[in-house]
Amino acid sequence: MKCPFCGSEETKVRDKRETEDSIVTRRRRECLSCGKRFTTYERIETVEITVVKKDGRREHFDRNKMLTGLLHACEKRPISRKSIEELVEKMEAEVKALDTTEVNSKDIGEIVIKHLRKLDKVAYIRFASVYKEFEDIESFQKELNKIKKIKEVMKE
Repeated sequence: MKCPFCGSEETKVRDKRETEDSIVTRRRRECLSCGKRFTTYERIETVEITVVKKDGRREHFDRNKMLTGLLHACEKRPISRKSIEELVEKMEAEVKALDTTEVNSKDIGEIVIKHLRKLDKVAYIRFASVYKEFEDIESFQKELNKIKKIKEVMKE
């Protein structure tokens, strides 16, 4: 680390502290040439993810939208807020692990569907009815039949 006072690259870390949320590391450094002390901050560089919507619009990924959608789907279900927030963390990590800066909203929807199917069947159907845009009772019934088939295969 280069000293801001004399430009020397010979410095020594005197003290290291992490913030409460462990997002930033604060380091007190001392220049071995001039003896002056200074502070540096280390942050994880995050990549902004852009969501490409069905109509082609682009917007920044917003985990709060994911949380809100899950809260609506899980409304009046025996699922704790903590479980939902943990699920959002997992899904957000999965979206970021796609290793791309642009993600289709369809891909995010599939990630949500996959996790909700495991968490709660009713919440899954609620979310799927909006996400998959069920237009009639037949399309709704097809999705229910898929769940039944999966459940039967898991029993075997």
